[in-house]
This record gives sequence, C-alpha cells and structure tokens, in this order.
Amino acid sequence: MDDIKVRGDIATMGKVEKKQLVTFILTAYGVTFVLGFLMWFFYGRGADLSVFPNAQMFYPAAGVMLAYLVTKKEDKNLPKPLFIFFILLTAVMILCAVLSVFVPLTMKSGEAEISVWMMAVQGLIILGSVIFWILLLTSGKERRAAYGLRGKNWKKSFLCILLFFVLYSVRMGIGSAAAGQLEAFGAVWTDPVTWIYLLTIFLNFFLVVTAFFGEEYGWRYYLQPVMQKRFGVRGGVLLLGVVWGLWHLPIDFFYYTTPDMGLAACVSQQITCIFIGIFLAYVYMKTDNIWVPVAVHFLNNNLVPMFAGNYTADVLQEQTIHWGDLIPALLLNLVIFGWFIFLKPFRAVKEK
Repeated sequence: MDDIKVRGDIATMGKVEKKQLVTFILTAYGVTFVLGFLMWFFYGRGADLSVFPNAQMFYPAAGVMLAYLVTKKEDKNLPKPLFIFFILLTAVMILCAVLSVFVPLTMKSGEAEISVWMMAVQGLIILGSVIFWILLLTSGKERRAAYGLRGKNWKKSFLCILLFFVLYSVRMGIGSAAAGQLEAFGAVWTDPVTWIYLLTIFLNFFLVVTAFFGEEYGWRYYLQPVMQKRFGVRGGVLLLGVVWGLWHLPIDFFYYTTPDMGLAACVSQQITCIFIGIFLAYVYMKTDNIWVPVAVHFLNNNLVPMFAGNYTADVLQEQTIHWGDLIPALLLNLVIFGWFIFLKPFRAVKEK
C-alpha cells in the first residue's frame, strides 16, 4: 500500500488526534444511537422509519469532516466548502428523519401510500450528490490529495470493482444452489430487466454517491488506519468490521428485520461487515483510492434488488433472518471474502 495514512496509535496519539477521534465517535455513534432511541420509540407506534437508514449513512463522514474542521481549520489544503456542505446536508437529513416520525406526511401513489419525507430525502441525496461532485472537482488536486479524496490507480481500481461484482454473483449463485433455487438464479441473467438495471447502476452511482461516501470516508479512510495502527494490519480490519456491524444495531432491530429477529440480524450483520470489511480494506489498501470502497459498497447494496427480483424501495426492509441461516452465511462469506486477509496488502502499512 503506497499512500494510506496511518493516523496514530490510540494509546500514543496527541491531543489533536484524540480530539478528532472523540469527535468522530460522538458523531458517528452518538447521533446513530440517539436517533436509534427514536426508532425504538416510534416502531411500536407503527411509524415509517425508512428515512433513518438513509440519514445514518452520512454520519461517519460528517464526523471525520467535523473533526478536521475543528482541529485543522488553519490548514490551507482543507477543502472547507466541501466539508461544510456535507455536514449541512447531514444535518438536513437528520432533521428529515426526526420530522418523519413527529410529523408524518404521506401521499397516494395508486393504491400505495408514499412517505413525503422519504421522497424529500431521495431528492436531497440526488441534489446533494450533484453539488458534492461540483465542490469536489473544484476543490483542486492538492486539497483532494491531502484529504484522501483524489482518485488514482484507475486500472487496478476498475479491476477491483469488477472482481467484487464477480464474487458477489458467485456468492449468490452458491447460496441459491444450496437453497435449491438455482433455476431462479439463472433466470436473473436471462431477464432483460437485469441488464437494463445494470446499465442504470452506473448513472445512479453518481446521483447517490453522498450516501456511500458517507460511510466509507469514515470507516475506510479515517477509522481503518487508526485501528490498524493500534491492533495490527489484520486485527484492526477485523475489529473495524465488528464496530461497523454494531453501528448498524438500530436499523438491524427496527428496519432490516423486526425486533424478535433483531439479535439474529445483529449476528448476521457482524458476519457481513467483518467479511465485506476485509474485502473493502483489501481494495482500499491495494488501490489507495477511496472511491473503490465507495463503489463496492454501492454495488453491495444495489445488487440486492437484482438478485431478489424486487426493485421496490423497501426490498431491504423487514427481512426474515433465522439463527439457522447464520452458519451457512458465515462459511460462504469466509470462502468468498475471508481469504483476502492473507494477501499482500495486509502484510504491511506504510506510514505517511
């Protein structure tokens, strides 16, 4: 790995680095669990909680940006307009999440009722992503490079993204075969809708990038090097998978599944975050390009509708997860993604 910043051992870091870490934790986890309490309170009252997961994706990057604005405000390379805009966008997303349960608004669309707040959030993500790209591209190469925002190593980057698509598809194929649904898996590839959807994914990435950047800039760019310095290259990535999984706890209980399946969902989330986290760490260290884990994370979420055959907005909501599903999931993810932890990028981290 050529360019990954190591941001300091937690035990030996200075006051500035500690302040950055505390700011990040308070934002990424504090906001998540405060709003998680609201999710718990309003879940039993039948509220639509779909805005909360969308808003939550913004908190990690907002935490990093806030930490840098507080501790590095004199740095001439700090991309202040971009960071300030992203933090403001995050604040508006939080406001929409809160208002969605205190002032629920819906509108009719045929036979279905659609949340006005969810529509507003989707519009905010699209508009915010357009403004985000403009601010990013006009910030200058030096500023982008100084804060891990510059794309590089594009050939390796493209191959890593393509590799994930192949591995994800193989994982789904093996899972389908084990469940006796191989015919349904094959039907996905013969359905014209699949190929239309894959063509639209490319454009869609640029229109929703803020959400996936929101996670990866926090987890991979900032927290991964901190964890690796403290716990080792491999240990840091594995522990990052654990803390990343725990961060999902409110939406595991009150969005992805129902509370009675919440514990199983949390364990399932740990499996996903640890093993997908290994691959995300690998491609980031391999390419030193934050946009690769952002793109991979985007694909990880957006390939679900294609294989599920459900292109509605609630495809991830109220899933059925049983304890008996977890061992096969663990073994499958271990085989598909776990072995990357033994490859070359995990053997050393250069300090910058």
